[in-house]
Amino acid sequence: MTEEFDYFHDRNTGKLFDLLLQVSTELHVTNQRLHAMEALLVRHGVLAGGELDALEPTEDEQRALDNQREALIARLMRIITESGPAEHPLRDQWQATLDKRAG
Repeated sequence: MTEEFDYFHDRNTGKLFDLLLQVSTELHVTNQRLHAMEALLVRHGVLAGGELDALEPTEDEQRALDNQREALIARLMRIITESGPAEHPLRDQWQATLDKRAG
């Protein structure tokens, strides 16, 4: 890692910080969109206030939610397991993904 990007002088701490930033960003965007969607649906009379909290998903809906959770975890784990300098993080993982798609 170059000095320019080595804020903590410890690669593992840097990765943990990157993970924290990624999780925080994901959570913020998700919360903003969820609240906006719910407000619009309530405003237009599609949902009653609090109805979203009471939702019990079907098996297919639960499967989709589980798949989304697994995809998020995979993205977060890539941050922890990435290799290479900070100028081009995930280079090895990116190339492996491209090779898998081409093969």
